[in-house]
Amino acid sequence: MTTGLILMGGGARAAYQVGVLDALREILVADGHPAAANPFDVICGTSAGAINAAALASHAADFGHGVDRIVKTWSALRASDIYRTDLRRAGGNALHWIASLTMGWLVRTQPRSLFDNTPLVELLQQMIDFERFRDALDAGKLRALAITASSYTSGHHVTYYQSRMPVPPWSRIQRLACETELDIDHLLASVAIPFVFPAVSLALNGRHEYFGDGSIRQVAPISPAIHLGAERVLIIGAGHIEHGMSPPAHTGSQYVYPSLAQIAGHALSSIFLDGLANDIERLSRINRTLGLVPDQQRGDSLLRPIGLLAIVPSQRLDTLAIGRAKALPRTVRTILRMTGATDRRGAALVSYLLFESVYTQELIALGRSDTLARRDEVQAFFAPEVSAPPGGPASPPPYV
Repeated sequence: MTTGLILMGGGARAAYQVGVLDALREILVADGHPAAANPFDVICGTSAGAINAAALASHAADFGHGVDRIVKTWSALRASDIYRTDLRRAGGNALHWIASLTMGWLVRTQPRSLFDNTPLVELLQQMIDFERFRDALDAGKLRALAITASSYTSGHHVTYYQSRMPVPPWSRIQRLACETELDIDHLLASVAIPFVFPAVSLALNGRHEYFGDGSIRQVAPISPAIHLGAERVLIIGAGHIEHGMSPPAHTGSQYVYPSLAQIAGHALSSIFLDGLANDIERLSRINRTLGLVPDQQRGDSLLRPIGLLAIVPSQRLDTLAIGRAKALPRTVRTILRMTGATDRRGAALVSYLLFESVYTQELIALGRSDTLARRDEVQAFFAPEVSAPPGGPASPPPYV
């Protein structure tokens, strides 16, 4: 059965995914799965999840070693590995924004982003070897890798993918797929959080467009894996999913006018979390509906159930970020303080930008414990299937 892995976005929160992957490896090895064997045929990533996805794909020939490398990288991460934190560049960018907003008629150039993420390029070159990824494709260690970004130019949500076997591009309302040879630019585009990191130019349909974070307008994050042939999908989120009404994260905050950081954090949570929750609910409902259709009728159609396991944080990650902002460089703290991000109400924004080991290690530990607590579900998900689902491998159903 073709197994897909979907890694969602969330900035620094993506460290949680690393802990989940480490625990998955432990469970699989304990069950007799070879440590080097890659359990995922299709890997899809968005935003920071795209970095983890590409890193795994480049180590598809030795999954265990790949997970080790990713764990070590995230465990020792510093904000300066992701974006410039020195006074000249970080402070200069912030002043540029302020000047543009207050004295726009005197500013000759428009600011491109709050932070300069050029250090991220070097980190990606250390983490990811796209040549090794292509070798893994050729050797049959992996079926496909997909990285998603959002075009500021046309408004389209685009999944760039590279696969071992030809897969026809797909198109839906405001979203489409483009087969290409993936590289670091696709990752930089996918991780370009709005306003925080600069947009990146990518080729699309014969012209270049500017792209930002792939979580923007991502209404169907499970779709790419299914189009690329996945018959069951493991989804690793980067945020706690609430069911129904829940109390406010910070007592009393509902009575205080929201700070800029609180509004920004809420907007980022909507970008990174809502699409996944809605798509999981939609796929689960479709699977239940298909379960009511007789096998013969389902086998004669394109419709098929998709195996699903979602692992998301058991705790609110903004709560874990409270008090950790002091680990950030002073220049960054000063910039965030101007937005109100350093108090409890601004913790959500900080949780996306806190690329510091004091926070990432805690997220890795949470990812491990959440996954090990669901060992039975993980084992059931990876259990060998007697046969493919009714309908067998076929063209993707029209609802994705």
